[in-house]
Amino acid sequence: MHMLKTAIKTFLLVIFLTATATAQQTAEDVRTLLEERDEQIKELVGPEGTEYTDEQRQQLKEIINGVINFEAMAKEALEETYDTIATEKRTEFVDLFATIVRDQSLNKLDIYRAKVTYRDIQVEGNEARVETLAQLENVRTPVNYEMEYQDGRWVIVDMEIDDVSTASSYNRQFQRIISQKGFEPLLESLRKRAARA
Repeated sequence: MHMLKTAIKTFLLVIFLTATATAQQTAEDVRTLLEERDEQIKELVGPEGTEYTDEQRQQLKEIINGVINFEAMAKEALEETYDTIATEKRTEFVDLFATIVRDQSLNKLDIYRAKVTYRDIQVEGNEARVETLAQLENVRTPVNYEMEYQDGRWVIVDMEIDDVSTASSYNRQFQRIISQKGFEPLLESLRKRAARA
């Protein structure tokens, strides 16, 4: 069940692509964008039983790269440690973090066929909160997103699944390792995980 919920969460990540810049973004603008991306991804993965090609996986990877602000999420997960490490270590950390998140989203492509219902979209200036319900088979999972409009596009800066923040969840994991062993062991652990991706 946990793996299925994780797969649903990572599926929903990729439905958010870059948006055309407009003077004022509204909830309707956001909803239209999400529905268009959802349709695009369903068309990309094809009907049930379709064999996935490396090209399809690469296309999905590019969508993920374009929609998630990995740096913002990684910074939140690492907390104050982020500002204390050298620039090259920080860059490596963000890259490894991004690789791990992307790999989770590509492990089970069938999940991209889940039915998504948009329950509420609130837009305040350059920030938006999107509340959705994802259903795959008989599993219904509430998934919420915190988004920001940056450089003419909407990007995800955090997400919640069953009221658990992704950034906060990683934060707890990372801070436990840092407090017990330090930052370098955490980085080495992420290197190993990313190498398996």
